[in-house]
Amino acid sequence: MLVATIVVFGGTGYTGGSVVREAAARDHHVISVSRSEPQEPVDGVRYEVGSVSEVAARVVPGADVVVAALSPRGDMAGRLVEVYGELARLSAQSGARYLQIGGFSSLRPGPGLPRVVEGEIPEQYRAEALEGEATRVMLAEQAPEELDWLFISPAGGYGSFAPGERTGTYRVGDEIALFDADGNSNISGADFALAIVDEIENPRHHREHIGIAY
Repeated sequence: MLVATIVVFGGTGYTGGSVVREAAARDHHVISVSRSEPQEPVDGVRYEVGSVSEVAARVVPGADVVVAALSPRGDMAGRLVEVYGELARLSAQSGARYLQIGGFSSLRPGPGLPRVVEGEIPEQYRAEALEGEATRVMLAEQAPEELDWLFISPAGGYGSFAPGERTGTYRVGDEIALFDADGNSNISGADFALAIVDEIENPRHHREHIGIAY
């Protein structure tokens, strides 16, 4: 792909912010949408501050790629399926590719096994895990036929609590979780973003669920 216009919803959050930085560093046209101003603005990035419902209809038309990296917290809790459904609809109308970031718990720990979210999830994470899985089901079952979508899960140890470092390496799997030789599942924020922008530039997966880990 040549220079693309990439709209990142949740562009000041942990995942969205990493994608914004990676895409901007590769000279793409990046639009970040968030409810708050960036603490450390990235040069060349256009920042749109406001609710998704206020901003989406203005910025999705004309986009080549839409990255949805919102968290089901605060005023977004319980609304993610509705909001992502609207972003998917707008992306389909605009002909934009749609990449939706999910959670590790939507993956299966092994072939033929139930998804992690179907097992025992610690209470403090359960609501978010269930809502994230509901957004995957929405895409898999209700996405417009013309939408080129992708649901992306990070490794189990991924998060702002373990930012890690950029190594320039990663593996991409399907809906079966990836683990290293020691049984760990990790990916740094920078390498997760690297994998996402690589997929944007060289699309290899379409209308499916993938996982990214070392």
